[in-house]
Amino acid sequence: MVIIIIHSILSSISDSLENKSVSQITFFVEFILITTLILTNFSSCLSLVKDTIQNLVGFSNCLLPILITLMLTTGSIASAGVIQPVLLLMINFIGTSISNFILPIILISTTLNIISQVSDDVKISKIPKFLNSSIVWILGIIMTLFVTTLSLEGSLTQTVDGVSAKTTKAAISTVIPVVGKILGDATDAIIGCAGILKNAVGFVGIIVILGICLSPIIKLSILTITYYFASALCEPIADGKVVKLLGSVAETFKILLAIVFCITVILIVGITIVIKISNATLLYR
Repeated sequence: MVIIIIHSILSSISDSLENKSVSQITFFVEFILITTLILTNFSSCLSLVKDTIQNLVGFSNCLLPILITLMLTTGSIASAGVIQPVLLLMINFIGTSISNFILPIILISTTLNIISQVSDDVKISKIPKFLNSSIVWILGIIMTLFVTTLSLEGSLTQTVDGVSAKTTKAAISTVIPVVGKILGDATDAIIGCAGILKNAVGFVGIIVILGICLSPIIKLSILTITYYFASALCEPIADGKVVKLLGSVAETFKILLAIVFCITVILIVGITIVIKISNATLLYR
């Protein structure tokens, strides 16, 4: 804001003196200073998003094996055998794809946005818009495929687990004389306790995930709102190219915010589906 106000004053003076060269020099100085501030914010936010993704994926790699083990204790053997490799593979693949593919695209898009506002002769503003819209579509497709895959696999395996567990209990109660009924009831009690423990671990895991992503979400939200507000506030006095630059950077921060939301929702949905599948098996019993 200070840079823009100073530039508007100098620009008014140079226009009154009818000195176009001074006006161009002041614009380029203003543009360089604002771009430097933008790139500083963008660099720190890009590192923040990448670190957040690594922390979330690393935590999920520690939490999910524990949940899968507790699923085994509740009798969800088929579900655990199918979901564990698929879930871990998809989460790691999504995290790696975002870090190594989507974030570099955002970097390229931001660079092109800055270059397109240097001069009216440089006309490449449509490319960053296309890249940003492509990223949004990719995130939507990733979330849809993730939820659909886990839901279908869970629906197919939880019935198998329920039937197997029920058959095993009936066999124990019938085949083992005298104490068979007691052992069957004791098995139900143990599995019920394991289910409660699994739900508690899943709940704590969701809280930890929210704690990891809370600070990046707050910071990115504040930066997005700030850049949108600065773009709207500076429009009457700033150069049109500077206003467009601030608006495009706000869009970039909004996409980074969407990425953090996406990976957070994916992990929470993954944990919730794991809990739901094993709970459905217990309900079937």
